[in-house]
Amino acid sequence: MFFSKDIGIDLGTANTLVYMKGRGIIIREPSVVAVDIRTDKVCCVGQEAKEVIGRTPESVVTVRPLRDGVIADFDITISMLEDLIRRAAGTGFLVRPRVVICVPSGVTGVERRAVRDVTEQAGARKVLVIEEPMAAALGAGLPVAEPTASMIVDIGGGTSEVAVISLGGIVASRSVRVGGDKFDAAIVSYIRRNFNLLIGEPTAERIKIEIGSAVPLDGEGETELSTEVKGRNLLTGLPQSITVTSQQIRQALADPLSEVVEAVRYTLERTPPDLSADIIDRGIILTGGGALLRGIDRLIHEATHMPVKIAENPLDCVAVGAGLVLDNLDAMADALSEEDVPRYDSAQS
Repeated sequence: MFFSKDIGIDLGTANTLVYMKGRGIIIREPSVVAVDIRTDKVCCVGQEAKEVIGRTPESVVTVRPLRDGVIADFDITISMLEDLIRRAAGTGFLVRPRVVICVPSGVTGVERRAVRDVTEQAGARKVLVIEEPMAAALGAGLPVAEPTASMIVDIGGGTSEVAVISLGGIVASRSVRVGGDKFDAAIVSYIRRNFNLLIGEPTAERIKIEIGSAVPLDGEGETELSTEVKGRNLLTGLPQSITVTSQQIRQALADPLSEVVEAVRYTLERTPPDLSADIIDRGIILTGGGALLRGIDRLIHEATHMPVKIAENPLDCVAVGAGLVLDNLDAMADALSEEDVPRYDSAQS
């Protein structure tokens, strides 16, 4: 019997996850593509491409086709999605898959259409678009269909999505183009400015993961951290190694983190009073890779005086939420934009 393998895609600036109905998350790859510019041929996609960033010959370039949560390179995004859809759905099926794909809540109509178009050209039969904060809330297990407020803060690679959700819809929201990429760029800039040392994005990401923090680490049994950083001295042009501390990286991250906190405050200020009372009781839920930054829950708690919790699997929430939409297309019609509501029986293959 020939049937489609319907999939949900978290098309992220940093990582792309693919959820297959009945199987869960089956693909988890960096959103990176290596291309041979002499032939315009894609050399590799995902982790394999990420590992060669900054190490390729002149004829091969590594491209991140999404920037700030939106498509920056149309053709390469199609190539990446083609590869992922083929790996997920296989080639032995006559019916192409339906795809639920997530977009930031702040995208324009043109950007939303671009996501739909590239997904269709990459091999999808039907494309349904859902906003990331709604998918993240579903994946985090929040009761989004109930008449009570659920507040989600999804800090991804390119954007941070803040939303208050009630009765299956977004009541108040804010999307800022600040996320893990801006954190990394802030670290690169800080080290260049203070140490005259040039480092690459992979090194900045490693520093963020190893010693990055949003609040001081001198309490609750924690101690400040340090790590060795290697790069190129801008004055001598020679390789150099230095040691940086978590206090210094915290200074580097202060500005982008303040934008995330301001987005949370903005959303809370525009939440109806009755729903604000629910948030005091239920708290704010953090998802996305940024939720793993040490102390970010404490930072938001200190700024809002609200309870703040990190979701159980913050990296997976958006993809899992997209999968839940696949499983409940009729019930989730309100979460999809009007043009995305399926016009057929959701039990069809």
